[in-house]
Amino acid sequence: MSGKTVLVTGATGLVGQCVVKKACEAGYHVQAMVRANSDRSSLEGTGVEFVVGDLADTKSLEAVVQQAEVVVHAAAHIGDWGPAEKYRAINVMALEYLLNAAMRTGKLERWIQISSLGVYPAQHHHGTDESTPPSLTGLDGYTRTKAEAEVLIRQYIEEHGLRAVILRPGFIYGPGERHSIPRVIEKLNDGSMKFIGPGDKVLNNTYVGNLADAVLLAIESDSAIGETFNIRDARLVTREEYINTIADYLGKPHPKHVPEWLARLLVRPIERIAKLRGATEAPLLTGARIKFMTLNLDYSIAKAKRVLGYRPQVDFREGIHEALDDLCGQSAT
Repeated sequence: MSGKTVLVTGATGLVGQCVVKKACEAGYHVQAMVRANSDRSSLEGTGVEFVVGDLADTKSLEAVVQQAEVVVHAAAHIGDWGPAEKYRAINVMALEYLLNAAMRTGKLERWIQISSLGVYPAQHHHGTDESTPPSLTGLDGYTRTKAEAEVLIRQYIEEHGLRAVILRPGFIYGPGERHSIPRVIEKLNDGSMKFIGPGDKVLNNTYVGNLADAVLLAIESDSAIGETFNIRDARLVTREEYINTIADYLGKPHPKHVPEWLARLLVRPIERIAKLRGATEAPLLTGARIKFMTLNLDYSIAKAKRVLGYRPQVDFREGIHEALDDLCGQSAT
């Protein structure tokens, strides 16, 4: 499909900018959907065509999709705090509007939906595959509405013949990450970072370049149409390896551990008080953060390997140092 027009939403975000760069290198005509006032410097020199649109302004979306033969929908409202309606407006309602607009052009050949491994039930996972259905009662507005978005995509596949592929990455990291890793750095610097429990459960780490490779495979593979794929790194790391690697990079001591039972005892009262106060920022402890720190999140990528030919190339040790070099303004050695 090289040479096709590929529209990437969320093009200046962590995932979007990596997909844009790799798709340009692969020979696609790439359109990057950006807001009018967004910083586009990360995409300078790529040869990408900018198209202005905003998921918060559905009237702006009709013009955005007019030339798109492939849409990679990487844009989303992210986070683990706030009313579900705020997430739903972007992650579901705006998605449906964009879908309908793209289908009306008669040019759409494939839709790549960037979902999340967070759509699975919040429990321990040991090789969970795509036969497990997404949970519509997620811990927070983000995971809940990402699952709702998958239901919508599946409906369009079955009822309208949408040629879509759903990709479910885990915790995404790499150059350009500006949310989770900065929070870890902040807590390591002020001494408030703690492991909840032993820190020996694995994380569903997904290097952004590995995910972008999966996106290009999903664009090219006819066998992928109508399918859903878990996407993660080849090697999963424990919470201790993840956080201690960042601590070592910064020259900070490794965090201490607090009992998991204590965190679980405190989380509901803490969340309740924060909601009563109308907090706009997540409190120190939330259900989503306990999930991130304590659950074993091992999801099978056997299907992606078999059908897509997915072979994640970058290991955590390399990818996290790229992310930290980028974030801290240093050159990779």
